[in-house]
Amino acid sequence: MNLHELYPFPEELAKPKRIGRGSASGQGATAGKGHKGQNARSGGGVPAYFEGGQMCLYRRLPKRGFKNPFRTTYQVVSLGDIVAKFESTEISLDDLYGSGLVRQGQPVKVLSGGEITRAIKVTAHKFSSQAIEKISASGGEAIALEG
Repeated sequence: MNLHELYPFPEELAKPKRIGRGSASGQGATAGKGHKGQNARSGGGVPAYFEGGQMCLYRRLPKRGFKNPFRTTYQVVSLGDIVAKFESTEISLDDLYGSGLVRQGQPVKVLSGGEITRAIKVTAHKFSSQAIEKISASGGEAIALEG
């Protein structure tokens, strides 16, 4: 296919309907909304879950469990990934965000997966107890930003 062989699709050529622009347009007067009623009003209509006044499904089903609105979810990263990704001995939180190992701006927890072969100084929000043991056993340091 060449540039001169490209063409617009038929739906791209079609002009949009001009609703409510007089009776000659075929969509004048009530503008295709019928006569009166909730769906004819501006901002009208019912939500998708509305069942005509019948008790809607989300209210008929039992609610289960507990959802804690104050829960903190951490981005986890393993020690093995950190050692493989970085050559330097000091790894800051910004380094972890910049490398793509964890999502930007989320709290980070370092887990003990993988082997650590050299002394590294890692800064993160949290560490697992085994990760702290591995880092200190190799002569490094784990700096937790949260208590």
